[in-house]
Amino acid sequence: MRSILIIEDDPLVRKTLASQLAKKGFEIAVAETGESGVRAFGEAPPDLVLLDVRLPDIDGLEVLRRIKERNRRAVILIMTAFDDMKTTVEAIKLGAYEYLVKPLNMTELDLAIEKAFQMRALEEKVSYLVEEKKKEYTIDNIIGHSAGIRSVFKLIGSVANTRANILIQGESGTGKELVAKAIHYNSPFRDEPFIVINCSAIQDTLLESELFGHVKGAFTDAVSETKGKFEIAGKGTLFLDEVGDVSPNLQSKLLRVIESRDFMKVGGEKVLKTEARIIAATNQNLKALIDKGRFREDLFYRLKVVEITLPALRERREDIPDLVDYLLEKINRDLRRHVRKVPPEVMKTLIDLPWRGNVRELENALTRAVILARGDVVLKENLPLEPDERQAFSDELVPLEEVEKKYIQHVLSAVRGSKTRASQILQISRPTLDKKIKEYGLDLGET
Repeated sequence: MRSILIIEDDPLVRKTLASQLAKKGFEIAVAETGESGVRAFGEAPPDLVLLDVRLPDIDGLEVLRRIKERNRRAVILIMTAFDDMKTTVEAIKLGAYEYLVKPLNMTELDLAIEKAFQMRALEEKVSYLVEEKKKEYTIDNIIGHSAGIRSVFKLIGSVANTRANILIQGESGTGKELVAKAIHYNSPFRDEPFIVINCSAIQDTLLESELFGHVKGAFTDAVSETKGKFEIAGKGTLFLDEVGDVSPNLQSKLLRVIESRDFMKVGGEKVLKTEARIIAATNQNLKALIDKGRFREDLFYRLKVVEITLPALRERREDIPDLVDYLLEKINRDLRRHVRKVPPEVMKTLIDLPWRGNVRELENALTRAVILARGDVVLKENLPLEPDERQAFSDELVPLEEVEKKYIQHVLSAVRGSKTRASQILQISRPTLDKKIKEYGLDLGET
């Protein structure tokens, strides 16, 4: 049962409100002074507060302020017989949800209470989703106990509370973005944005605009002024993935931003400041690129104030059983399946495979095994085993597009037509998947 605390000094109004709201199924508590109202809120926090502005001891705005200090998410509706604009503005600034003028219209009050509860439910849902997202990127979710991964844990703990630029190096699929997010979400700036930009996926001419923004008319398609990622990141984190693919021209501009902490939009003249922490990542050998003249040495040292090198999965095979358990739990949750048993011989096979694609390849292999499973056991024949890849095909030789068509259809059926999940499993973009579905005439969720 939802509860409402009425803080009102007028006995008739207090009794009428309590009676009317109790009939609607609310649990009611009442207080006739500001001090007793604050005390009642502290002893048994209600779901909503109806607060009169004029009270015999302390001002209703002071009561509002004290309650918000106790719980900034408290839902408070202000009531007053004086429609005073200054008081209204001050109440809203202090966090009141609504401002109601006496004599109260019960229909309007009911509507205000209903909207307030809807707002609270939405805020709680959003807060829950945000907290769940943060949990997803805690250090606990970087799986492993090997010496290599333990050293990564230590570095995350050391750098999280700093604003130092960080360079994360490692092969594709080792979890560079996951480590970057763990650093961000364990930092004092966890509530600020975490902005990702894949430097290899955007043309050089567009990448500058993506990073710094542009003003209207800066180029042909610049129909309006746009914020860049540095501006959007604020005091948060800007994650530059595949930084080794940035062109020499843009490298010099990036270096200037890191050194001066300011930049200008493309085509603009106003100097903007940035407080964003930069975390860069690459699967390339930047020192080799420096030797070839393809990467600036001064930028390299600016980016790698702290360097984190992620070990390849084949270098930490002892972590594979823990990773398998973690990934299976995630995959089963996403696909709504219950394939959790891994026989010893299958686990040995998983440990012995080369995993050139590292953890990402392991996840894809397990996803395939779960999709193809007929029971609750991961079968060896459902794994993409390299020693005899020919076993995965029939003797009939068919065009590559026919194989692609069948597999995409198989994945769509397994995920019950979820394009989002299918594109994740296939590692293709949603537009590409839509194009393939149309091109091959595929059915969603039907084989």
